[in-house]
Amino acid sequence: MSFRLRLAARTADDLQRLFDNLAERDLESAERARVAIEKAFGFLETFPFACRKASPDHPFLREMVIEFGQSGYVALFEIEDAETVTILAVRHQREDDFF
Repeated sequence: MSFRLRLAARTADDLQRLFDNLAERDLESAERARVAIEKAFGFLETFPFACRKASPDHPFLREMVIEFGQSGYVALFEIEDAETVTILAVRHQREDDFF
């Protein structure tokens, strides 16, 4: 079974901000980070329930840790239904929380 991935409007902004921030220092690393994030999103298409719950009160709201270098990124997503996963936000692991 494969889920369809959707990006919330905010998510595209998050991804661009993360890329730009890293590209200022190291464009090659920024490209590698982009590939790592895309690969992780591919994992979500098949295994969204394998990721940890973001809140005990909302079993379909989940987080996925995306390893990259010595830290990485965290994607917040919601399993909308049996066919759709919406990625709500992406942040660097060292950033403050999503909201």
